Amino acid sequence: MTHSPVVTLLEDLISRRSVTPEDAGCQDLLIARLEKLGFVCETMEFEDTLNLWARKGTEAPLFCFAGHTDVVPTGPESKWDTPPFEPTIIDGMLYGRGAADMKSGIAAFIIGLEAFIEEHKDHKGSIALLITSDEEGPFINGTTRVIDVLEARNEKIDYCIVGEPSSTSHVGDIIKNGRRGSLTADIVFKGTQGHVAYPHLVNNPIHLATPVLTELFQTEWDKGNQYFPATSFQITNFNSGTGASNVVPGDAIVQCNFRYSTELTADILTEKVERILNKAEFEYDIKWTYNGQPFITEPGSLTDAVAQAILSTNGITTELSTSGGTSDARFIAPTGAQVVELGPINATIHKVNESTNIAQLDELVDIFKLTLKNLLA
Repeated sequence: MTHSPVVTLLEDLISRRSVTPEDAGCQDLLIARLEKLGFVCETMEFEDTLNLWARKGTEAPLFCFAGHTDVVPTGPESKWDTPPFEPTIIDGMLYGRGAADMKSGIAAFIIGLEAFIEEHKDHKGSIALLITSDEEGPFINGTTRVIDVLEARNEKIDYCIVGEPSSTSHVGDIIKNGRRGSLTADIVFKGTQGHVAYPHLVNNPIHLATPVLTELFQTEWDKGNQYFPATSFQITNFNSGTGASNVVPGDAIVQCNFRYSTELTADILTEKVERILNKAEFEYDIKWTYNGQPFITEPGSLTDAVAQAILSTNGITTELSTSGGTSDARFIAPTGAQVVELGPINATIHKVNESTNIAQLDELVDIFKLTLKNLLA
């Protein structure tokens, strides 16, 4: 059976077992196609991570497609209906790890890019791809390191589409034009261990933590704004106890996370949290992990170009959204680039039997091609 070019490329990518941070030859496959189009391909290897910066042209504006070749582990392969690294088509759906997140986005952009350049050999500006193998992992040697290199040589991205699976019911129904910031706190409440029968000789860290945590989750951090809901505080882990019913533990370990809007900064949040902790007058340790700052791309030339491409392709009036978790867009937006996320349906990402609709992949190809045309033709 003959498949469309995007399906053929996607099958090749899925068949490469690129569990994070492995690339498994995916970027070599892309380089071979991009060099034929006149791209200068630069491999940037940091520690265990392989990154690709490929650029065609030297003039502004610079349009960049960003994505990742790494995928999450499959879990027990026995739970899959088909082998996760053997792409399989059933009833119009292509199954395999990475089918939605996000080898489909990469394949669709490559095919759309090839068609655009064939039709517009004299296009204005420049086109680039920033591809990493460290998005699903610790994300410390991937896109953020490439951006550091680009910033050091003053190579500025003007427009960027991150090919993450953004759609809900049909490709293009939602594009992400921003994301909330993410800040994690690991707190150790320190008490005094001892026998429960001698309460005057112990200091129960669970009792110390409870009123503080209550105040934290009852605090109104902000009211949000036109783009973001109010900041959310969530306790994600609470560990304490020795396993014995007659022992008061010596410490309680709590992990919590903020998803915060552009109304706040990480510095404001850390100061407020530590003020609440300090007024309780007990000993504690705290470790902060900054996972990403919030960003917003306001409606403008990029969102208009993408929305027009979606409407022309499948008649959908897209919705701008800032919902969901973080992506590598958080490393690109602070450079001043206009950034959105656009990709296939996200219903099966990270799940057993991950899949994507092959008919809608062809639509995504056309959306990417028309977006390039709207901005650069």
